[in-house]
Amino acid sequence: MQNKLDFFAGRVIAGRMSRREFMGRAAALGLTAAAANGLMTKAVYAAGPQKGGTIKVGVNGSGSADSLDPALSANQGQTMVTRLWGEPLLEQAADGGVEPRLAESYSSSPDAKAWTFKIRSGVTFSNGKTMTAEDVLATMERHSGEDTKSGALGIMRGIQSMRVEGDKFIIELEQPNADLPFLMTDYHLLIQPNGGKDDPTAAVGTGPYILKSVEPGVRFVGEKNPNYWDDSQGHAETIELIIINDDTARVAALQSGQVHMINRVPPRTAGLVARASGIEVRSKSGPGHYVFIAHVDTEPFSNPDVMMALKYGMNRQEMVDKILFGYGTVGNDIPVNGAYPLFTPLPQREYDPDKAAFHWKKSGYDGSVLLRTSDNSFPGAPDAAALYQQSLNAAGIPLEVKREPNDGYWSEVWNKQPFCTSYWSGRPVQDQMYSTAYLSTADWNDTRFKNEKFDQLLISARAELDLAKRKQMYADMGMILHNEGGLICPMFNDFIDATTDKVAGWGESKGFALMNFYAPIKMWVTA
Repeated sequence: MQNKLDFFAGRVIAGRMSRREFMGRAAALGLTAAAANGLMTKAVYAAGPQKGGTIKVGVNGSGSADSLDPALSANQGQTMVTRLWGEPLLEQAADGGVEPRLAESYSSSPDAKAWTFKIRSGVTFSNGKTMTAEDVLATMERHSGEDTKSGALGIMRGIQSMRVEGDKFIIELEQPNADLPFLMTDYHLLIQPNGGKDDPTAAVGTGPYILKSVEPGVRFVGEKNPNYWDDSQGHAETIELIIINDDTARVAALQSGQVHMINRVPPRTAGLVARASGIEVRSKSGPGHYVFIAHVDTEPFSNPDVMMALKYGMNRQEMVDKILFGYGTVGNDIPVNGAYPLFTPLPQREYDPDKAAFHWKKSGYDGSVLLRTSDNSFPGAPDAAALYQQSLNAAGIPLEVKREPNDGYWSEVWNKQPFCTSYWSGRPVQDQMYSTAYLSTADWNDTRFKNEKFDQLLISARAELDLAKRKQMYADMGMILHNEGGLICPMFNDFIDATTDKVAGWGESKGFALMNFYAPIKMWVTA
């Protein structure tokens, strides 16, 4: 029987038998559906990546105002699009470390203050131009200039000088930083011809695909780059990213076969989706967190007692139970958790209506608080806002909730309005997370948090090579943010993705959702 099944599986892989017919033959031989699927999966992996075909992805978290400039990538949809056509010097490896991409190797001085990146030779941009170390230098200059709007500006702070020597790109830091390789994995830092200075939105890079159709907020189509340098990925001939911000519609597209994979399976329905034939839900814990962010330089949030009232008025466990349905853990008003290597837990802030009421009265503020939200900020955000409204009401704190349109949320609400729901996918190391969103000078400081002691600790921690001392510095920074910041973090979410059995090649990985957003690039079509 095994020989027959192997033969049939081989015919499916070769395209000479449908999967439905294989399942019928397997059933006739007495094999259960689960066993047959397992056999097919094993056969597919044994055959190796299949070239050709189209992979379609349903993506949440994008809008019509999104830019193709990687410096401005602010959501999951934008990041997935830029992954198609562009690449950084280094990338986060599946195990959480760092792996070479456009830099084939890197090294540092003994004090981690000078870093040298050897740029990979023989790589061309999609416009036919050879990539050089000068393009790398120009890219880093564009993201670190004083007038830049790059989301990577925070992590570029502290660079004293940059230069090129032949095929080497060299960075001299003001202070040592052992985490610099992790910072170079930032998804904004995609190498472009002349750094993108001529046209940052041209979508010209060294990636496996060339964009052929661009409809922001609707659809993106990439076709295989014939000159791509790495044959270990980019298996599909075409990748189509379809923006589906509505949770129900996105799941329906997966179940009906319109797409092969989706991000952000709603926790409420993840169990039901997992029971559907031919679909696998893939969940992993990590550094992603769903948050309520307040501008602490704007009234009433500049009042410390208002912020403390809002923090004590958050029922975090209820959020995890009713919004995440077990797919996550309780947060503690800091943006890091046990997914980070140098994490130190702080005393958990519990829901306390009495303390919330005390701080609210002490603040002297007698108005209401307006919270803006949208499903595009995180799955279930409007429901989370309603729960928050109820928990604050028990403390006598009036919260108004305004539901904003999904389209335009990231361009018109996030980082502009003083109080809103949001999410962060996290970063590989604490320095990168803090530098991106909490350093006073960071362009993506979405809580407007500015604390001189915090900044000093962050800079000092970069130079501290004693891990125990460095860990304590991060703990001290966490406590400052916990007590004085504009971040209200009720929960760390699991990344919940789903794929159909029409694609293979899934691999567990650290980083963001959908295999660090590389799933469509690293997987392949099976039917």
